[in-house]
Amino acid sequence: MRFMAVLNRKGGTLSTLDLDEFCARIRQTLTAAGHDFDCKVVDGDQIVGALEEAAKDTEHDVVIAAGGDGTISAAAGLLMNSDKALAVLPAGTMNLFARSLQIPLDLDQAVEAFAHGHVEAVDIASANGRPFVHQYSIGMHPHAVELRDKMQFNSKLGKRWASAKAGMTTFLNPPQLRLELVMKGKRIKARTSSISVTNNLYGEGHLPYAADPAGGTLGIYITRARRRRDLFMFFLNMARGRWRRSEQVEIHECDSITLHMLSHYKRFKCAIDGELCPLEKKTVLKIHKGATV
Repeated sequence: MRFMAVLNRKGGTLSTLDLDEFCARIRQTLTAAGHDFDCKVVDGDQIVGALEEAAKDTEHDVVIAAGGDGTISAAAGLLMNSDKALAVLPAGTMNLFARSLQIPLDLDQAVEAFAHGHVEAVDIASANGRPFVHQYSIGMHPHAVELRDKMQFNSKLGKRWASAKAGMTTFLNPPQLRLELVMKGKRIKARTSSISVTNNLYGEGHLPYAADPAGGTLGIYITRARRRRDLFMFFLNMARGRWRRSEQVEIHECDSITLHMLSHYKRFKCAIDGELCPLEKKTVLKIHKGATV
């Protein structure tokens, strides 16, 4: 196969590497397995444009995208419904979609897996037409992301500390949302501090990522917890991956859902694969089965 890697020189783990040397290692691994390889290293503000070019070119079969879920989400959206495959190089903080795909988190091991692996079809979800690979959320998660992004940090460890601090602040003063959910022909009104819609259902016993990336369903997670004690149990069960045994979470699954905000929605934002976005009054979420990675 013919691989094209698009690397953000300031992105996550990549910012700590000599990227010329890393590209040489990728080339050695892939060519030894009989593949062709090209590499493009760009600045962060050029990453989407470079991915767009890679998606359109006719000289490559596979695009290697390196980064966290936000970068991978952008790449997956561009390659969706194309004849190219996406190879996910886990260079972000949590790398939840890469974990779902069972890609090794060590970069060199991931490249080795690309060299000897095979292409599989998995699912992509969308929110008002915008593709995402992991999660759409409103409430506590985007509120914590917004607080974290206002803090200063210069390393992955610093980002984790800022995330923990923002999470604690959100825990002590969680947002309150009122919305109506329409799914499977039913209308459900909810008052909650958090709702997440995921690309397939989370697995049990590990970090929040899908157990089956080709399961063909959206996971709907509505937080019931309102008191701090219940919120604490919610976070504890989330950290331990105990979703289905948690009394603090109401879980549904469907292939499409519409969210109607009843609260003053302009005060809030949503997070799509960890990226903050404006929250719309009406959001239609769908699962798209069988993209290629």
